[in-house]
Amino acid sequence: MNDFINLIRKVKTVPDAVKLLELNADIDEDVERAIDFAILAHEGQYRKSGEPYIIHPILVATIVASISNDKTMIIAALLHDVVEDTKYENSDIEALFGKDVEHLVDGLTKIVEIREDELVKSGSSEKLIKSALSFRKILIASIQDLRVLVVKLCDRLHNMLTLDALTPDKQKRISEETLVVYAPIAHKLGISKIKNYLEDLSFKYIYPEDYKKIDDYLTSHKQNLNLRLNHFIEKAKNILNQNGFHRDDVEIVGRVKHRYSIYLKIHRKGISIEEVLDLLAIRIIVKEPILCYKALGVLHLNYTPIVSRFKDYIALPKDNGYQTLHSTLFFDDDIVEAQIRTQDMHKLAEYGVAAHWKYKAGADNINLDWISNLTYESESIDKFMEATKADLYSEDIVVFSPLGDSYTLPKGSVVLDYAYAVHSEVGDLATSALVNKEHTSLLRILKNGDIVKIVTQDKPRLHCSWVSTVKTSKAKEGIKNICNQRIKEVNTKVAYKILSTIFNTTDEDIKRVLKELDLDSNVYRITNNLDRLKEKIVKIASYKKLKEVRFWELMKKGYKKPHIKEIDYFKLFTNKSIESVEFDYCCHPKLGDEVVAFYTRGRAVVHHKLCSKAYDLINSDSKMLYVEWRSKKSSKYRMIIALQNKKGSLLELVRELNKLDLNITNIELGIKSGDTAEYCKLDVESTSDSSNVIKDIIAKKFKLIDFVSLKDAYKS
Repeated sequence: MNDFINLIRKVKTVPDAVKLLELNADIDEDVERAIDFAILAHEGQYRKSGEPYIIHPILVATIVASISNDKTMIIAALLHDVVEDTKYENSDIEALFGKDVEHLVDGLTKIVEIREDELVKSGSSEKLIKSALSFRKILIASIQDLRVLVVKLCDRLHNMLTLDALTPDKQKRISEETLVVYAPIAHKLGISKIKNYLEDLSFKYIYPEDYKKIDDYLTSHKQNLNLRLNHFIEKAKNILNQNGFHRDDVEIVGRVKHRYSIYLKIHRKGISIEEVLDLLAIRIIVKEPILCYKALGVLHLNYTPIVSRFKDYIALPKDNGYQTLHSTLFFDDDIVEAQIRTQDMHKLAEYGVAAHWKYKAGADNINLDWISNLTYESESIDKFMEATKADLYSEDIVVFSPLGDSYTLPKGSVVLDYAYAVHSEVGDLATSALVNKEHTSLLRILKNGDIVKIVTQDKPRLHCSWVSTVKTSKAKEGIKNICNQRIKEVNTKVAYKILSTIFNTTDEDIKRVLKELDLDSNVYRITNNLDRLKEKIVKIASYKKLKEVRFWELMKKGYKKPHIKEIDYFKLFTNKSIESVEFDYCCHPKLGDEVVAFYTRGRAVVHHKLCSKAYDLINSDSKMLYVEWRSKKSSKYRMIIALQNKKGSLLELVRELNKLDLNITNIELGIKSGDTAEYCKLDVESTSDSSNVIKDIIAKKFKLIDFVSLKDAYKS
């Protein structure tokens, strides 16, 4: 591949570009017509480098031809910019080259349009993370035909090879986009040849200093690295030959880890380049799968393996079909990774899905589950990128069902990730699990080879606070969806109860009045929007047919208009007499959580909106109130106070904190220093940001040892 890329770099004229294409593709009459048509269409157009523009599509087609013999893809590559940059339209492409070519060209054109609409412009100061939205739409737009993605990756590779003609800002911007968007696609499609080049080329422009350090090391140690590789290869050949492998039946090649991969390893593990264990690798290619295991046995009998780094991707292939045995060995005084595979496995490892077209194997058996799992509903760019990174870049583990079905998950996945991988309904209904026949929770971190059985219940179980614990995007979306459904259901029921409490009637009467007034759509929104609630109250109170419903008598006696009451941390809107606001023992809502309030004998009892006890009360005939936090922002502080060991000192402190409107979230008593002094450590929460005022008041009345601000752990 290196020699091929060097040839691509050297091409500066149209005849040279055509000649290189002819060396890599079968040029029949259709391809020749496409070349002529592309040259005609782009006549008079030039790139930033000053070269004729047509060189670009010809070289993109050459790269496509190097990884795929599919004629349609080669022609589409030649024509991929025609509709976007010239006077010709899709109908012209279809008329001249057929529907299949037009379909691919149209897909490639749409990717460009999406990029224009969604991608942060190169002159913008915004983070390029917005490329994630482009990434998502590219996936969704291309899911019908993976050939579009393959051609686009080849197009991006040639663009990266010719970045020198652009300004440094644009070079970095395009490189960031490539690293975030296109390299992960190449990785997941298994096209390692393109993936590695995209990463290294991007790395060079984004982190030039880090790139130079690694490149300088590899250049200065090139001779030594090659000698070591040749030594490994020769030793492996001799050992395999001595154990029944004929030299002509085994191919062994060596490689040095590519630069960006070395960079990631250095930064993830905090090590130097000399400490990267798998800097060198040999690849052993044999004729049959069974011989892979025989070769592995020979190596393990002669060289000590690092067992924790052994992976069998032949018995348990990756989602994209990748199959290889990986083993890291103590090879004499060195460490080397050995990869063992057959020729067919090698083709798939190098070319990924493109191998299905290159070697006429067909593409019907390509696993597309990873794409469908990435079509997130969330519009949050940051959350989308967080989810895609977990799916695309993490190391994998393989776990099993009790029946032996294997599931590939990101390293660090918990049992609930597995449940959602089996089926979204299994994840929704999961309540506990057995891992290796041992009862465990759904948050247990799984290890390679675990056997997992999920225990389910009849109704979905809420795991809303676990969304940051699970690793896979499918589990995160599953949790969010079921929790959002419950919140909408709760909001709808609570809305009717708030109104029925205000008008001292039944939920059914309120439902009927709202329906007659055509106010029943989106009624759930009034639980979080006071203005909407007030509008509905006014319309119900002035309803001319009110005498037809049972609360007319109440209205005649004098309807009490609701008003706002602020008690402690809460704002209530009600016409009832409220003496106090209390929390129940069952849930512990924190400042900013979604809450509901029940009316009981002059008290407002507050629950978390997703509390199971609250859900049961909502489904009963309980009365409810509109409630919201007076402020959704809080400041948290930790203070250490020296308390005198006498009766009433703690009560005095609590009273003072209450005057300052401070909510105690944690307290530790009896903290001793030596034999005499006793300290009290408290965590408090305030809706005020006046930390200096709070600190000064406390310090005047108590011996304040320490006072620090805490980050809002709940918010984060």
